[in-house]
Amino acid sequence: MVIENLFETPILIIEKPEWADKIIKVTDKHINECKSTTISEVMEYRNKIYTEDELKNKKEFGVSYHSKSIENDIGLNELTTFIKKTSYNFLDNQGFDLKDYSLFFTEMWVQEFAKAGGGYHDTHFHYDNHVSGFYFLKCSPKTSCPVFQDPRNGALMARLPEKNKEVKSYASEQINIKPKKGMMIFFPSYLGHQFPLDLGVDDFRFIHFNLQAVRKSILNND
Repeated sequence: MVIENLFETPILIIEKPEWADKIIKVTDKHINECKSTTISEVMEYRNKIYTEDELKNKKEFGVSYHSKSIENDIGLNELTTFIKKTSYNFLDNQGFDLKDYSLFFTEMWVQEFAKAGGGYHDTHFHYDNHVSGFYFLKCSPKTSCPVFQDPRNGALMARLPEKNKEVKSYASEQINIKPKKGMMIFFPSYLGHQFPLDLGVDDFRFIHFNLQAVRKSILNND
């Protein structure tokens, strides 16, 4: 009897802790730039719904500070070069023919969940991209973590209960990866992912990036 694992979904994990402290310093300015704007926007919305007393001591609760695009920051050149090369190899090793394609960042940002807690992201995808990923800068066993969703619609439709949700198996509907400072994760952009509720006990900051393979004929206007 032979069991073949067909239509697998690869997730690549690389550890680069030696870059983390330098990149934290580079991204500090991006986080600080978006903090005042984010709080203003959040409070403008919340003030329409809640009273001043209801909002007391909850100014930052549930807030995620999300920077503008940062892939052109020269302080991140080593990181962005590594991400592009690794993303190319990630696709190439899966068997994709990239000779007529070039990889480009569509977006790359740094985000940090507020210390007041309540930060999270619902399950989502990054449409019109081919490789997505994270680089974790501040995290601990007490922070949130990426949770990946089974991308097979047919499997979700006919889902049976799992024997043990703590064990990775063919029956797993969701799989989480506990991040470490300096951990980098690459995955196909079609893979749904989320970040469960973060209580704000420890700092949680990470870079998120998406890349698209573009036909060279389009770039050359052929």
